Amino acid sequence: MKTSIATVSISGDFQEKLASIAAAGFDGLEIFENDFLAYDGGPREVGRMIRDAGLEITLFQPFRDFEGMPEPHRSRAFDRAERKFDVMQELGTDLMLICSNTSQAALGGIDRAADDLAELGERAARRGLRVGFEALAWGRHVNDHRDAWEIVRRADHASIGLILDSFHTLARKTDVNTIRSIPCDKIFIVQLADAPLIDMDLLYWSRHFRNMPGQGDLDVVGFMRAVAATGYDGVLSLEIFNDQFRGGSPKSISIDGRRSLITLMDEVARAEPEIAIAPPAMPDRISVSGIEFVEFTADEREAGDLAGLFRSLGFARAGRHVSKDVEVWRQGAINLVINTEKEGFAHSAYLMHGTSVCDIGLKVEDATATVSRARALLADPFEQPAGPGELKIPAIRGVGGGVMHFIDDKTELAQVWEIEFEPVTGDPASGGKPQGVGLTRIDHLAQTMNYEEMLTWMLFYTAIFDTAKAPMVDVIDPAGVVRSQAIESPDMALRLTLNGAENRRTLAGRFVAESFGSSVQHIAFQTADILATAEALAGNGFQALEIPANYYGDVEARFGLDPDFVASLKACNILYDRDDRGEFLQLYSRTYGDGFFFEVVERRDGYRGYGAANAPFRIAAQHRLMRPKGMPKG
Repeated sequence: MKTSIATVSISGDFQEKLASIAAAGFDGLEIFENDFLAYDGGPREVGRMIRDAGLEITLFQPFRDFEGMPEPHRSRAFDRAERKFDVMQELGTDLMLICSNTSQAALGGIDRAADDLAELGERAARRGLRVGFEALAWGRHVNDHRDAWEIVRRADHASIGLILDSFHTLARKTDVNTIRSIPCDKIFIVQLADAPLIDMDLLYWSRHFRNMPGQGDLDVVGFMRAVAATGYDGVLSLEIFNDQFRGGSPKSISIDGRRSLITLMDEVARAEPEIAIAPPAMPDRISVSGIEFVEFTADEREAGDLAGLFRSLGFARAGRHVSKDVEVWRQGAINLVINTEKEGFAHSAYLMHGTSVCDIGLKVEDATATVSRARALLADPFEQPAGPGELKIPAIRGVGGGVMHFIDDKTELAQVWEIEFEPVTGDPASGGKPQGVGLTRIDHLAQTMNYEEMLTWMLFYTAIFDTAKAPMVDVIDPAGVVRSQAIESPDMALRLTLNGAENRRTLAGRFVAESFGSSVQHIAFQTADILATAEALAGNGFQALEIPANYYGDVEARFGLDPDFVASLKACNILYDRDDRGEFLQLYSRTYGDGFFFEVVERRDGYRGYGAANAPFRIAAQHRLMRPKGMPKG
């Protein structure tokens, strides 16, 4: 499988783009003409730089407004093409893209366009070059790949072929199965892009909102299945126009791009097993059966504060690590770990971010296979020396710099708590008696990042794990908007919410800024009876986030709730939501440190959401308690 990416897809100057594309492992790149024109080196130098980086030039593009022009425009179009052929030969590439004409001067007619391409094919052939014709979704006369293919077919020249672009086909909702009848040798290159479904002008949509396959809502898998069925075995290239990507990290976006292509073709290969462009074999997307643990890094003082918060939530200290300053706190199937080591990854994370979540452990069927798939999808493996009594637990680096470990039942990993930890039978700080409050499991983790990072995080999770993304929702903060998107496994054993901050004045943005990076901002625990849990929490000294009385009057009227039930919610600061499946009740802690907090939820009768309607009221209450800027923590 040969992969390529257009230089327009990522930010930076030409040399930065080249370095990032090569580092991500692409085989080649498309030179977008503006990137070439803006560079101060000649075409021979550019071609040499690209080859020295181990890449090939898969395409020179775009050449516009060519076919169907009246004189004198037609003659000038051929003259322009000859000039581009000169540049291509110096660059050392043999394929140029012509996109369908958008000029008001263009004349219609398939035969006229075919004649023009046939003549251009003759000129290209004399130089050993090829020309690919692409139907723009907004082309004046040709805006459908079926018409573009008919023009290529009638041109009937070996140097003239078709270029297929998933965006142009899918944006116009053209039947992708019409691709299956196109001879594979006449498809010169395949360009891929996804996009969110937005009802807007096609040109504007294309120029600003494309993203990597799997990051949007278009059926790029169906498109590629049709292409694969032709027997096509050529280059798969990304052509992405995206305002966020233009300002993002070229290294990160390049890795996202190659990860998206590998994931896409892995999915296509499982549906079309005889395809000629299958990626290297890897395990199927990993099924996650739950969150095994969440690990916090802290110093000794803040570890004491954290332990006090855990006690108020009903957790009991269950074990001490056999060789490290690490404790596990447990309630139900929830394991919270506090790491106060003075060396190693957790300590480095503390020095960078302060008290924070540094590690997440997931329960999977096969931990080794999980790391194998993650590495095939460009995730970095994580290892550090195992100390006395420690297991070597498979792990990778997460997107935000944290670590993810994987536990399975196939090996001794299943006994990690018995092997690595000495049990603690009594906790003097709580009178030696665990004060559980009915928390059973982790419902979801909420990870916060800058908005421009969200697509990267989403692709990371959906590519490696058997998960799907839910529709994005806007969460209104008094200081701005936060974009939120859930990532969920089919059985809801794994739920993650990604929250993208657009400015640092929002609660989410402040968390990212104050903790110097993206991380888990809150953990939600499940209970079967939130009213009983709230009563037990109060007995433990837990301080709930206070919700204004005005909220409860609105909830009672909006949902037609019993006044006595609403009074019980109000007394406990419990928020309420309902959808067509069931009810959702949620209770929040006050914020800790730089904005971290806990949540307790009860899901009734199959409720699937996360209480998004309540977020503005929760955030407003949290803002009221926020430490004024410049004041010390604590």
